[in-house]
Amino acid sequence: MNTPQLGIHRRHYTLHEVAPYINWLYFFHAWGFAPKYATIANIHGCDACRAQWLASFKEEERAKAAEAMQLWKEAQRMLNALDADYKTHAVVLLTHCNSDGNDLLLHLEDRDFRLPLLRQQSGTPPFLCLSDFVRPMDKGDDIIGVFATTVSEEMEHCNDADEYKRLLTQTLADRLAEATAEILHQEVRKYLWGYAPNEDLTHEQLCNEEFQGIRPAVGYPSLPDISINRLLNELIDMENMGIHLTENAMMQPHASVSGLMLSHPESKYFLVGKIGKDQFEDYAKRRDMTMEEMKPFLLSNL
Repeated sequence: MNTPQLGIHRRHYTLHEVAPYINWLYFFHAWGFAPKYATIANIHGCDACRAQWLASFKEEERAKAAEAMQLWKEAQRMLNALDADYKTHAVVLLTHCNSDGNDLLLHLEDRDFRLPLLRQQSGTPPFLCLSDFVRPMDKGDDIIGVFATTVSEEMEHCNDADEYKRLLTQTLADRLAEATAEILHQEVRKYLWGYAPNEDLTHEQLCNEEFQGIRPAVGYPSLPDISINRLLNELIDMENMGIHLTENAMMQPHASVSGLMLSHPESKYFLVGKIGKDQFEDYAKRRDMTMEEMKPFLLSNL
């Protein structure tokens, strides 16, 4: 394990640096294609390989497969066009941290920063909280990553005059923001945090998340409270990289991702799901918010 490089790290990537980390399954899903059609992204670009790929489908599926192939070609052309003018951006804070019940206590240079979290209350035990994957204070210091990634703000609107190109640009921007989180996480694991310096994974293994640790994103099942973005912004200054928070704590540009990076070898994603009034009241108190203020951010969990 390398010596962790604690502190703030900022990165700016060209689109072609990031493109190999795109999970094309989700790109094609956004366009209504079943997973089998996303395999076009794994095919060599020569005519013979494409013809063989088309022939692998049943006759009644080949028209749809041809549509997927055309969309893939247009996505590649769009990436080439966008690469000349735009980049993606990332920031990650690596800092000492401990768990304190359902909270994370981040040890910054000048203070401790408390990050409240939610715990599962339904389903089958054990009832998980992300803090379970960070050492408690009596076990010695742990480390955590706090990150955000985004695309150049102008990219989302560069093709607004053409509806099809606008949609294509937007879906590519979403994938590029996610891919930037992927390449950043890899850099953290291998070099910046360095807890997996010998990791050598294929694109398929990366897409299958066959690496140690997780990076739960804000708004996703393990970290459902969007207002957490306000706390993360205090830590990593998202505006410095072009991300602005709306009144409802949503990120602009829309193609942005924020969250945490945890290294515990047994860490995993989970669904917080429905929580009781007891936890809701406790969580609002830990967030220093009233239950009425907190309610809009947790409607789907109440």
